[in-house]
Amino acid sequence: MRDEPLVLGIETSCDETGVGIVRGHTLLADALASSVDQHARFGGVVPEVASRAHLEALVPTMQRALDEAGVTLADVDAIAVTSGPGLAGALLVGVAAAKGYALAAEKPIYGVNHLAAHVAVDTLEHGPLPEPAVAMLVSGGHSSLLLVDDLTAGVTPLGATIDDAAGEAFDKVARLLGLGFPGGPIIDRSARDGDAASIHFPRGLTAPKDMVAHRFDFSFSGLKTAVARWVEARERAGEPVPVADVSASFQEAVCDVLTAKAIDACRSTGVRTLVIGGGVAANSRLRVLAEERAARHGIAVRVPRPGLCTDNGAMVAALGSHLVKAGIAPSRLDLPADSAMGLTEVSVPG
Repeated sequence: MRDEPLVLGIETSCDETGVGIVRGHTLLADALASSVDQHARFGGVVPEVASRAHLEALVPTMQRALDEAGVTLADVDAIAVTSGPGLAGALLVGVAAAKGYALAAEKPIYGVNHLAAHVAVDTLEHGPLPEPAVAMLVSGGHSSLLLVDDLTAGVTPLGATIDDAAGEAFDKVARLLGLGFPGGPIIDRSARDGDAASIHFPRGLTAPKDMVAHRFDFSFSGLKTAVARWVEARERAGEPVPVADVSASFQEAVCDVLTAKAIDACRSTGVRTLVIGGGVAANSRLRVLAEERAARHGIAVRVPRPGLCTDNGAMVAALGSHLVKAGIAPSRLDLPADSAMGLTEVSVPG
């Protein structure tokens, strides 16, 4: 156990300030500070507010993580930090802090890809990742399907969202229904009292004509518009809007498309393991439907517990641990905060 690297991870890509500490595949600490309440009145994340919140929260969150793990900064073997993608200002806070800690403690630094970290975090709960695997990452900013041959060497994009990501659609529909922010967990709760078959909303990019150029891509903008028009029609007619039924039917449309394309990606590549990560992976209907469809084709589904699906420092530390163990060279101290970091780049090269 002591031969495993002790890695500290810092995550500040959006509205969560996370610091995690990992030894190998064992999670020792996962401290988190969220600014979600500060964004709620705006109905979405405000970049400037998020950046300021990170500045205020990072040092105390770091101390909580070190205390929880029972270690000091001098004990860690490496520091990993989300270099991208994400909000530029928010990323800058985390990267600058990581550089300062690394320089002061004379530790190597690894700038890592936020999306690859969402895949790596699953190993903290389920052990080493079978390779190859298909990963579906669904969050407020991303809906992606990836082929993972070697997590430390890079991933192959299979498909991505061409407009609204799944989590963004949840937020917009929740705002439309007057349910609040963030929309994902609120709609999930509302849907439990609704009938998912009561309204048939469209399934984007699933028509035969779309299966050539966009077989593994996602589109939720049309679905969001369809929900808005349905609600507006009810309101114009002076009829009450059945919020629970709309929530359930909308959620079913999103989860139907996500799981169908994920299973199709597994079958087309011959992969027997599907990993689901990102904030929307905490959705209860998505988990159930993925398990049901995967079981029909002998595909294993791995989903971290909800607390590890949303942005956190543990996932960054987990990916950093993989990189250290694989002998990947650390990043330079002048590593950038790259808001548009590409999927094929797992870490910032040295």
